Amino acid sequence: MRHPLQHLRGNAIRAFRSQGLQVDVLGEDMQSKLVEEARKACLLVNLPFVYRAASRVPFSVLKYAMTLDGKIAASSGHAAWISSKLSRNRVFELRGRSDAIIVGGNTVRRDNPRLTARHGGGHMPIRIVLSQSLDLPEEANLWDLSDVSTVVVTQRGARRSFQRYLASKGVEVVELDILNPRDVMEYFHDRGYLSILWECGGTLAASAISSGVIHKVFAFVAPKIIGGKNAPSPVGELGMVEMSQALDLIDVCFEQIGPDMLISGFLQPIPDLTPTIPSEDETFAIDPTVAPFETSIIFFYKTWDLYGAFSNFSPHPIQMPDEDGNYVTWFSVEHYYQANKFIGVSNPLAQDCIDKIKSAKSPEEAARLGRLTQRRHPHLVRSDWESVKIDVMYRALKCKFSIYPHLNSMLLSTAGSVLVEASPHDLFWGGGRDGEGLNYLGRLLMKLRSEFLGESSAASENTCIAL
Repeated sequence: MRHPLQHLRGNAIRAFRSQGLQVDVLGEDMQSKLVEEARKACLLVNLPFVYRAASRVPFSVLKYAMTLDGKIAASSGHAAWISSKLSRNRVFELRGRSDAIIVGGNTVRRDNPRLTARHGGGHMPIRIVLSQSLDLPEEANLWDLSDVSTVVVTQRGARRSFQRYLASKGVEVVELDILNPRDVMEYFHDRGYLSILWECGGTLAASAISSGVIHKVFAFVAPKIIGGKNAPSPVGELGMVEMSQALDLIDVCFEQIGPDMLISGFLQPIPDLTPTIPSEDETFAIDPTVAPFETSIIFFYKTWDLYGAFSNFSPHPIQMPDEDGNYVTWFSVEHYYQANKFIGVSNPLAQDCIDKIKSAKSPEEAARLGRLTQRRHPHLVRSDWESVKIDVMYRALKCKFSIYPHLNSMLLSTAGSVLVEASPHDLFWGGGRDGEGLNYLGRLLMKLRSEFLGESSAASENTCIAL
């Protein structure tokens, strides 16, 4: 299959073919029912990479074991063991293929788990604990870092004294403004995590599913009945009142493991990573250098892409005038863009948010702060934001490509090509997953390119006249 990241796509194929090796691309060079099954098998092998590239969150699997009557523990909370040893060995394999394992505070208090892979060496996933209040025990197996590290994610300001205690044990503590699965996954995506296994209780599982961050489910069903009116179930309240609202799994598989049955399936379809470019007429109206029927397409998305410097997230500081005309340095275009959502609002909280965004250590952190504040406190957003945000981005991009000669040269070198911001989830600045996005970032860059080329032509003409 082709590489999910555009700037690497086709490189290995060309390298192999240049050495005389036959390379068949599934679905392109070969097409049949058997080949389609093979293509799907390739996708399954690369699922974490594909999902991460498409959704900007790590590939997340929810795993649980339950009795035949749908309980993950007895009414007393006792849960060792629901599934067989063979099933538990399969869980160790799942852990060994994950970057991290997530549990909630209830699991730490009730089960005191170790969350190790227990396979005698090799990869050990990081342990992550989500706890809003940090109501956690001082003594826990997860605070033992002799085999693998632990990260505790909590809400900002929670139990400072306990945070210091965890830090003294070597446990990393991460504070987020609002603790929810979506923000947690975006944070660990930015840290480079690829695949995460959720082994949490029903409350956190329901929250993760509702947030849309769970991609696949592994349910181990044991042929046991425990009963109990208050015995916990694997998924808590989802707010559904009719069976027609139930979530259907996709590509469901059944596998018998000893006495247990493993049922697995996807909550979200495997994404298509190929964005669609804007129409020829639309593109030509933005940049006349783009010739119909002879157009090449340049995709960019992540800062490590071949053309990643085109991204508003690239770490290129810019200087922009503030409300008083004084020039202020911003770490990136994204820092400036996010802060402008709150500029001019007469509320101390808005200024506080601007200061936090300005001091954010990365463009990703600046984006997280800006988006979160906009979502949680819409009254802090300037009233004219929707009408000025394109101009704000344009001015910041123009500054960036004006003060860095190598970026200006890179942009001009793409003359005649369509620029597409290949984000699958941003339907305004990006191209969207199926090309339904407006691709405004690509449009602004093509507009800038056209302006720079016009200025270059005018300068050349003036030079000729002077000579």
